[in-house]
Amino acid sequence: MQEPLTPPHQPPSQPRNPLHGLTLEAIVTQLVAHYGWPGLGERIPVRCFTSDPSIASSLKFLRKTPWAREKVEGLYLFMLRETRRAESRRPPSPP
Repeated sequence: MQEPLTPPHQPPSQPRNPLHGLTLEAIVTQLVAHYGWPGLGERIPVRCFTSDPSIASSLKFLRKTPWAREKVEGLYLFMLRETRRAESRRPPSPP
């Protein structure tokens, strides 16, 4: 007797995880747009951000270095919180 076919495993939905669905490239790109390379290098002092920085070299390093990737993801979450906090403090614009 054959076993019934099961659908391929799908990862569970994570609607409250702000990192869900984002690529590492998108995260680094947004951090660079927000802080710039010098600001990013001050906050996370690694050579891929301070010495001849580029998205490609940063991705290569971060994919091989879990502790650095965690710091980048943490800084991204911090940036999101600060951005939301700043937006909530703004007075509403007139209609």
